[in-house]
Amino acid sequence: MSGLIRRRRAAALLMLLSPLGTALAQPAPAWPACPLRIVVAYPPGGISDAVARALADKLSAQLGTPVVVENRAGAGGSIGMDAVAKAAPDGYTLGFSSISPLALNPHLGKQAYDPARDIAPVASVMYSPVVLLATPAFAGKDFKDMLAVARAKPGSLRWSTSGLATVGHLLLEQVSHGAKVEFTHVPYKGGGQQLTDALGGQVELVSTNLSGTVMQHIQSGKLRPLAVGAPARVEALPQVPTFAELGLASANLSSLFGVFAPAKVPAELLQRLNTEINLALRTPELRKKLLDADNVPTGGSAADFARQIAAESAGNARIIKAANIKAEQ
Repeated sequence: MSGLIRRRRAAALLMLLSPLGTALAQPAPAWPACPLRIVVAYPPGGISDAVARALADKLSAQLGTPVVVENRAGAGGSIGMDAVAKAAPDGYTLGFSSISPLALNPHLGKQAYDPARDIAPVASVMYSPVVLLATPAFAGKDFKDMLAVARAKPGSLRWSTSGLATVGHLLLEQVSHGAKVEFTHVPYKGGGQQLTDALGGQVELVSTNLSGTVMQHIQSGKLRPLAVGAPARVEALPQVPTFAELGLASANLSSLFGVFAPAKVPAELLQRLNTEINLALRTPELRKKLLDADNVPTGGSAADFARQIAAESAGNARIIKAANIKAEQ
């Protein structure tokens, strides 16, 4: 009798445990099993937002799942990057930003995230050239003329940027240091008023990211490009030398943008995401969208992207320390 009871109890226990065993044996849903989210670290309507949405459309088609865009702007991209750092590391939340929140902002003040510990670079997407322009207030014809005036009359040339500790400001400091000349820095709070005042001749020089609007003013002759920060000459401005060509390699700065993820996303998912982003960047539609906005498609491995960020971070740290640059309050 006792043996029968034991057998019945064992059978009952097996029946109770079998659903749990079956559940435990089920494989996890294949990624992606739900929509992805791309956190854009800038406001809606700009080129970063437009590129991120175009990339989201391509990834959605490739992955067979919706990819939604969420704008989390502010603090030079740090707010959006903090949202990525604090997201679940499951491959469903990504960030789109310039590398400044990792390579520049941490040298200007404490961040809510650790760039090395909390963020994983996934893939670079594009770089935006930074162009130095002469306004109607400057009569010289080229970069050489600009340096001649700066040497003859230190501080007489007013150079506007979109703000303190921006890429345009770092470029100014590198030209000043490398060429041993002095400018009067005129920082703005963003690019809109900066461009308006430049067109009105209230400054002689302006450094800004190349864009469709800037190109229109160049083509009309209202602004004249003197030099460009980019790995190579820009297709839209083939006659304009890079700062490296002019002997100022340290000033050859551009704005690099890419996709990021929370740091603990599994390596196989990061590789899959990198592969999908590179595939999207090779499509004619996305390449055209980038090039039409005077941005240059990049791509490549996550390791290469991480090395680029580390190198720019080290360079920015040197510039900021040497020039005693403080963040805008």
